[in-house]
Amino acid sequence: MRIGILAMQGDIREHFDMIKRCSSEPVLIKFPDEIENIDGLIIPGGESTVIGMLIEKSGIGSAIIKNVHRDMPIYGTCAGAIILAKEIVGSTQPRLGLIDIAVKRNDYGRQIESFEDDIEVNDFNTSFRAVFIRAPVIVRIGKGINTLSTYNNKPVLVKAGNILVSTFHPELTNDNRIHEYFLSICQEANK
Repeated sequence: MRIGILAMQGDIREHFDMIKRCSSEPVLIKFPDEIENIDGLIIPGGESTVIGMLIEKSGIGSAIIKNVHRDMPIYGTCAGAIILAKEIVGSTQPRLGLIDIAVKRNDYGRQIESFEDDIEVNDFNTSFRAVFIRAPVIVRIGKGINTLSTYNNKPVLVKAGNILVSTFHPELTNDNRIHEYFLSICQEANK
């Protein structure tokens, strides 16, 4: 499978390496026409305001939305979750608004307050070590949103249809289970 990684800003290399470790082909995506030739897309963590402005300026946002409406799977981590959210509390920054959640940016605190902790994920036999870096908090989920994991009673991994978001960074670990889960969504969507 060919998995696109939005290559505008953020943890691009880490997702690229993780997809390779999962025996799939990572593809760096910078232009709208490149969206047509992939089986799924990852929007990495980074600076959500910068990523949102670049998506808007480049016109790639329209191509992403068009292909998601054609059932292309998409996964957003941290800033990617913010970009995919329908609502960003206290912000009008550019976003795709593809999943009915509301997020509050940097709600766990500043960079110095970043942390790691074990979380339980539905259908995983053992806990997952989650890395939270200036992480957003999901403060509202809409109808049809499946919560796959929580931290302190707050959703941190949610899914709606072929859209997956996490408020943490699985690409910064050696554990590829969440990426493998996203690849299973891509495989199912591309049958």
